[in-house]
Amino acid sequence: MGMGDYIVIDHMIGPFEFACESVSTGTPFNARVDDDKREIFSDHTFPDQHPSACRFLRPNGSRIICTIHRDSPPQCKFYRCVVMRIFNEKGVDIGMVRGTFSLHSDDPGLRNVWEEACQKIPESDPDSEIRIQVYLENHGYRVE
Repeated sequence: MGMGDYIVIDHMIGPFEFACESVSTGTPFNARVDDDKREIFSDHTFPDQHPSACRFLRPNGSRIICTIHRDSPPQCKFYRCVVMRIFNEKGVDIGMVRGTFSLHSDDPGLRNVWEEACQKIPESDPDSEIRIQVYLENHGYRVE
């Protein structure tokens, strides 16, 4: 949530589109709120309550998500603390996805399903995170 110090919104270009700057590199970029996240972006409660958080973060259920996923600057794409936690059918935490979308787990079954998912769903797919989550859930895992 501290990325708010690294991304500055210079001005609004149009509905749901902003001219921004990546402070750490001085690089300007345009950010367009993802179509499927416009409704949650319109609620300003979260950024008002967390002024140091990135202005593009919003709560979505129990998760805090980026609303400009497709247009986020490189430092955001590379900074991923914990993307998802994975639980087995008994509710035991058996893995997590962190970093640049890498699985950390000792569970061989989960590792196999993860490999299958990554082979079928390319990371370049803008919806890869959601599609892999669904794939894992379809194989009996709970993902948060």
